[in-house]
Amino acid sequence: MRLSKSNADVLIPDGTDARAALGRTTHLGIGAHADDLEIMAQHGVFGCFGRSDKWFTGVTCTDGRGSSRTGVYADCSDDDMVRIRLEEQRTAARIGRYAAILQLMHTSAKAKDATATDLCHDLVEILEATRPEIVYTHNPADKHATHIAVLTSVLAAIRRLPAGERPRTVYGCEVWRDLDWMPDDRKVVLDCSGHENLAAALVGVFDSQIAGGKRYDLAAAGRQRANATYLDSHAVDTVTAATNAIDLTPVIQEGGPDVVDYVDGFLGQFRESVRSQLTALKRD
Repeated sequence: MRLSKSNADVLIPDGTDARAALGRTTHLGIGAHADDLEIMAQHGVFGCFGRSDKWFTGVTCTDGRGSSRTGVYADCSDDDMVRIRLEEQRTAARIGRYAAILQLMHTSAKAKDATATDLCHDLVEILEATRPEIVYTHNPADKHATHIAVLTSVLAAIRRLPAGERPRTVYGCEVWRDLDWMPDDRKVVLDCSGHENLAAALVGVFDSQIAGGKRYDLAAAGRQRANATYLDSHAVDTVTAATNAIDLTPVIQEGGPDVVDYVDGFLGQFRESVRSQLTALKRD
């Protein structure tokens, strides 16, 4: 691979040759920041954990230098935070037994620059090296601009591949906005049950964020439990933890819809479902 940043970091936790490690990838997570993967792509991590036939590779696109900080991290410089978050992400990859973790070290500003090409180039390189079956990334209704910039870069990179070399499935997952508003028959419910300790370890390792003022560990676990319980009002829980996702596979197919129009269709269905039920049951 020819990654655009000289300080891009590639770690293979089990020491396998890099080409072989990337080539064994079946599940690929692509997130904006260190800790995004551990929140949104747990389904992929858990599905590969302890397996020899399935492997999760993670990609973190930005360097995290603008992250919040307080307490013991209050006096850390931006460069300090880059080094700290890089090592936290490496530790999470070791805990999760990832095939590899790639930290591309782009700035958030560059990632959001629609005229910049480096991030998309890097993602094409990674996709060609990994050939994943499943890709997890941010959902197109996320409210964090850097997350949306990464999502659109992921979609553009996949569409640059020949049709026969694209992932079988692409999921847009929850981080900075949940997806409980999605129509139930179009919502993808990713079962993350049965791995509470591993989930806590993966998110909890990002101490610079948690002690720095953001309880992502509690919030991620709480959302997953809420997703499981509030999925169906007339049925007992069938899972104990779930991440909701949008199936973005149609968007990466030849002749598929534009992502803006695709998501707008879901928003329209949500609006109509609320209006219909409220209209039918309102009292004068």
